[in-house]
Amino acid sequence: MFVTDVQKRWRMLAVGWQGVDWVLVVLLVVLTGFGAVVIYSTQRNTDTVAYGFNHALLGAIGLGLALWIARIRYENLLNWQWIIYGVINALLLAVIFIGTVGLGAQRWISVFGFNVQPSEFAKLGMIITLAAMLSRRDASTLWGVANALVVTALPWALVFIQPDLGTSLVFGVITLAMLYWANCNPGWLVLFVSPLVAAILFHVALPGWLVWSLGMGVIAWCTLPWRWFSTVVATAINLVAGKLGDILWGLLQDYQKDRLILFLDPHKDPLGGGYHLIQSRIAIGAGKLWGQGLGQGSQTQLSFIPEQHTDFIFSAVGEEWGFVGSMVLIVVYWLICYRLVIIAQNAKDDFGSLLVVGVLAMIMFQVIINIGMTMGLAPITGIPLPWMSYGRSALLTNFLALGIVESVANYRHRLKFTD
Repeated sequence: MFVTDVQKRWRMLAVGWQGVDWVLVVLLVVLTGFGAVVIYSTQRNTDTVAYGFNHALLGAIGLGLALWIARIRYENLLNWQWIIYGVINALLLAVIFIGTVGLGAQRWISVFGFNVQPSEFAKLGMIITLAAMLSRRDASTLWGVANALVVTALPWALVFIQPDLGTSLVFGVITLAMLYWANCNPGWLVLFVSPLVAAILFHVALPGWLVWSLGMGVIAWCTLPWRWFSTVVATAINLVAGKLGDILWGLLQDYQKDRLILFLDPHKDPLGGGYHLIQSRIAIGAGKLWGQGLGQGSQTQLSFIPEQHTDFIFSAVGEEWGFVGSMVLIVVYWLICYRLVIIAQNAKDDFGSLLVVGVLAMIMFQVIINIGMTMGLAPITGIPLPWMSYGRSALLTNFLALGIVESVANYRHRLKFTD
């Protein structure tokens, strides 16, 4: 009788997680543990060896929060949509007035001696807000798209002026991905980003800029109402985007300009803005096929690479674990994204599906840009590598996102508990 009661209690407890994607949970636990090991290796010859332990400890706390959130119905977030939106904007505003300055930017708020980065939590808050909006009115109409863009504009602007170019780019990618999933016309998405492309082409290849501008006019003709008016406006915006690009360029800080330019040729300033990238390339190349071994990388152990436990952690992976270890890490991220796609496709409603797609866009973009920038394939933007880079706010945000994703998976269907 006692054994039967114990079994019944365990079965009742298990019901709360019966739909959880445990493969995704295991992948992220392994990734976080590996991140702690690499962080420890990068800091073992310094006075900050506790970073690896802190990463593992916060990961364990984040995992507990994620599993707790997974038991709560994600639909409850619909009632908190505007409260969450208000809180994230209030926190971003607070950074302007009471924020802590570091690394040339004002992005953190000191809370009981810990630096909290509101822009990290704002990414998840925007995903929730946009998912709620687009689940009620999709992006198949220009009015639905306009509503989403207006809501996104305020937190995006507050992040951009901190300045935090990397996170503002993440905001943009999240918004575009969620609009696409909400039935937005792909032509409209191209038109949204077209001025940025036109500004780049204006300074790189004038013929390409002209062809691009005319092409945007064709897309506007095919996808927008008021064809003649829309075509003229779309073409004109792209034609003047070169000058607009100069204006936006002037809004960037000097170190941001260096990051955007020097990734093309870091040897123009090998001891300044190009130093990070040069040392990162050397480290990744030195790893060769199998790597130099944990704690054996010369670039890593001699601290040639600044911020190697945060934004440039992939260079440490490349040096100490080699091409094979780096590819295994990339495959793990691919599996994580694959699991997210499956959960999004199998969600029982649009709100849940949009939540998962927003998280997918956030993670995938950060992985691509972070790994790309360590190898010189993308500008250095200060975007961390999810679950690997050291950073309390980023790691906690990622685990909160995991909890919401697992809630969507957990409640895609729910079987009744029976004896």
